[in-house]
Amino acid sequence: MSEPKSTPDLLETIRAGYTFEGTALDLGAAVVDGQPHADTPVRVPLSVLNRHGLVAGATGTGKTKTLQLMAEQLSAQGVPVFLADVKGDLSGLAVPGEPNDRITDRAGKVGQQWTPTGNPVELLTLGGKGTGTPVRATVTSFGPTLLSKVLGLNDTQESSLGLVFHFADEKGLALLDLKDLRSLLTHLTSPEGKADLAGLGGLSKATAGVILRQLVAFEDQGADVFFGEPEFDTADLLRTDADGRGIITCLELPGVQDRPALFSTFLMWLLADLFHDLPEVGDPDKPKLVFFLDEAHLLFEDASKAFENAIEQTVRLIRSKGVGVFFVTQSPKDVPADVLAQLGNRVQHALRAFTPDDAKAIKQTVKTYPNTEYDLEKLLTELGTGEAVVTVLSERGTPTPVAWTMLRAPQSRMAPADQGTLDQLVAGSTLAGRYAEAVDRESAYEILAQRLKDADAPEVPAGTTPAPQPAPAPQRAPEPDKGIVEQVVESSAFRSAMRSAGTVIGREITRSLFGTAQRRRR
Repeated sequence: MSEPKSTPDLLETIRAGYTFEGTALDLGAAVVDGQPHADTPVRVPLSVLNRHGLVAGATGTGKTKTLQLMAEQLSAQGVPVFLADVKGDLSGLAVPGEPNDRITDRAGKVGQQWTPTGNPVELLTLGGKGTGTPVRATVTSFGPTLLSKVLGLNDTQESSLGLVFHFADEKGLALLDLKDLRSLLTHLTSPEGKADLAGLGGLSKATAGVILRQLVAFEDQGADVFFGEPEFDTADLLRTDADGRGIITCLELPGVQDRPALFSTFLMWLLADLFHDLPEVGDPDKPKLVFFLDEAHLLFEDASKAFENAIEQTVRLIRSKGVGVFFVTQSPKDVPADVLAQLGNRVQHALRAFTPDDAKAIKQTVKTYPNTEYDLEKLLTELGTGEAVVTVLSERGTPTPVAWTMLRAPQSRMAPADQGTLDQLVAGSTLAGRYAEAVDRESAYEILAQRLKDADAPEVPAGTTPAPQPAPAPQRAPEPDKGIVEQVVESSAFRSAMRSAGTVIGREITRSLFGTAQRRRR
């Protein structure tokens, strides 16, 4: 057994391990024997942030401030950021912070030149429930796997829902909102849809009925506003402002906290959609986007093994698209081992050991770290707020030494923005004009309703000539107007229509690991 390192030797090991050639984010200063050392910074290379990461810790230990700290620096480096704002306090990123004695003290201890700084922020909200531009997805693109997770379906029911989507794809029945899917399920369980149901083979009327009941209950909870058109184009998460700073997109979620499965699964849809559309870039000098997935444990609660495998594969493969994913949760045990193995950068805040299971979880967490001079099992229960145990990947892809770290203070407001600022952000959004108003075009609901209406219409007796209908008044074709054409082509409604065009004309959609529709956007 080797002798413990002295304080100078341990500091030198950490200093060497966190010295990088390229650009890096500054996380804080190393702590040894309870004292921070400003001359030993702890950093993470910008080039390895597409290797994903974990930010974990008990409630109140500083996870949100860590997200804020990282988002500020990523934006300053021209990297767009996506944040799920579950608690509603990340809007303060748009507002310069206010100095106080605690910030001044911390900045001095970690060697930080603290300057109040606001950031370019875009506010989004699911289906318009909250402050920000509404985000919607069509049922077709959401797909059967993610929708089954939201509806709480078992494996058999999930497979059956996949058959329903397959049928809709083949028959050209666009599933844009929940009433489209409800109408299709109602049709399949009705006498008129008996032949169609029989043609699906593995779908029983009883199972279709269960899915329908779950869907109706889901709709009754007000979830219908999250589905429909115009569908959000995830390319809008990859923007920079006029100064070249990455735009920080905050998806506000407080208004849907009573539907945790919905918002966590919706985040996975965003990630899967990005995976479909982005080209392969390998390992760029900096990521194209860093995606922070808060309350990550909600993704995995009651999840099937197939669903977990799909997440693991998506996380593993999206790295080569230049997207970094950080799972944010209370404990590493909230994330399945196969997914956790993909997370190369780790910021672990304090853990609590209130129960034997908690103590066991801490022992398991310690085993996942490289060898270190710190007594991690003890340290993880004693970390102060704004402190963390850090290990990241070096530029060569090897783990850095474990470093007890006093984290830097965010330079933006560490509290929600005031209502006036929120109103200004919404009013100044370039996305609001494209997504604010819902669009309800012809889809499965209207098509099936018309078929039923036609079936109920009285037949015209043989030999009877139907009464002639008046001819429509002739209209003069408008002169071509390039400006108007461009406006139509660039409109969200037009793009949404084009995204679902394959369904409308009866072409079967190719679906991904998650069953989400794959289609090229722009």
